[in-house]
Amino acid sequence: MAPDADDAANNTKHEFEEHKPTQLMRQRSRTWSHESRQPSPGVVCTQFGSGYPTASYEFRPEKRQRELREDPQNMVKQLLTKCAEALSEERIDEFLKLVQQARGVVSITGEPIQRLGAYLLEGLVARHGNSGTNIYRALKCREPESNELLSYMKILYNICPYFKFGYMAANGAIAEALRNEDKIHIIDFQIAQGTQWITLIQALAARPGGPPYVRITGIDDPVSEYARGEGLDLVGKMLKSMSEEFRIPLEFTPLPGVYATHVTKEMLDIRPGEALAVNFTLQLHHTPDESVDVNNPRDGLLRMVKGLSPKVTTLVEQESHTNTTPFLMRFSETMDYYSAMFESIDANLPRDRKERINVEQHCLAKDIVNIIACEGKDRVERHELLGKWKSRLTMAGFKPNPLSSYVNSVIRELLACYSDKYTLEEKDGAMLLGWKNRKLISASAWH
Repeated sequence: MAPDADDAANNTKHEFEEHKPTQLMRQRSRTWSHESRQPSPGVVCTQFGSGYPTASYEFRPEKRQRELREDPQNMVKQLLTKCAEALSEERIDEFLKLVQQARGVVSITGEPIQRLGAYLLEGLVARHGNSGTNIYRALKCREPESNELLSYMKILYNICPYFKFGYMAANGAIAEALRNEDKIHIIDFQIAQGTQWITLIQALAARPGGPPYVRITGIDDPVSEYARGEGLDLVGKMLKSMSEEFRIPLEFTPLPGVYATHVTKEMLDIRPGEALAVNFTLQLHHTPDESVDVNNPRDGLLRMVKGLSPKVTTLVEQESHTNTTPFLMRFSETMDYYSAMFESIDANLPRDRKERINVEQHCLAKDIVNIIACEGKDRVERHELLGKWKSRLTMAGFKPNPLSSYVNSVIRELLACYSDKYTLEEKDGAMLLGWKNRKLISASAWH
């Protein structure tokens, strides 16, 4: 998922909402090439130079036009699945023919499944072209300006509730777990813009007995620094301003340029008398596990955090299983997951808006292609379902810390502002946000 936007909430209703657009989806250092070119009306094409011809409705057989009109979703899904199967079974001649057919039914300006299909198809082509070892060699990409990238993520943050949901749940769990503490230390394993903490700081500052002393340690890998456009000084200035505005003692400790797996207890400067909270928001799935590294950095990081004895640890993750599943199952899961997400984008952003194309290309497409095209250490998008995260956390010594009815009610108020097709489910103290019947984001707390 992604660094956050730089504008904060102005209300002070203890809703624990922060204004941080995503990382759904953690951005890499390059972005899809779209520039200002747009397909002509009625023409279905993709704009990625992978060596395969594009096609338009004008040149498709009449039968395919009719099928697409009658049931476009199933037709596109079936054709893409056939492409994936042919590639998986190394029937390359058939794969290349199917790719050309598929080019005629996908479009970055079409129905949700057609738009998603354009990126799934590029993932398959990239997988064929380089065995998934370096996705960026197979795609025409460019590096956006930082403010450009942030603007796309801000749009996604505003039109969909996925990230607001995750941040509100995490902030609410932390606020409740530390409600009686005088000294608070929050360790954020992906600080990004730091604006997730603005409404929590507002709530802490409004305590009847006076605010606690708050310390925030922000871990910042090089990717986050790139997307933000500068170092953690920006975050420090913002938090200092918050401290002065709300008259709350606040200390910020930056850990720049270090990946989560390289963080040690010594770096975190744990002090006696502090109540500790650790936050993993849309970040932990980027940490390799035993299937990638025999040292199992993912579980090792959780054990290290448990050794800090935090009062609460919050986890927000995409509800998908793309980590160790075989390629064909992973392809099917990715198509199902992102089909729901692309549909939900249509609910708030008209299909003819150029902003929608940019949001999907810059914020979602690269993650999709990484899942499909890459293997081993090159595949950094490795999502797991809530049940698997529960197993990992339990093995590391954590116990569930159920989200409260108050946090639940605040999130339901948030969803009332969006389409009624969004769903919210409470399961074993965790919360899952979905679109129709598909769960998309989980939020849980642990101690």
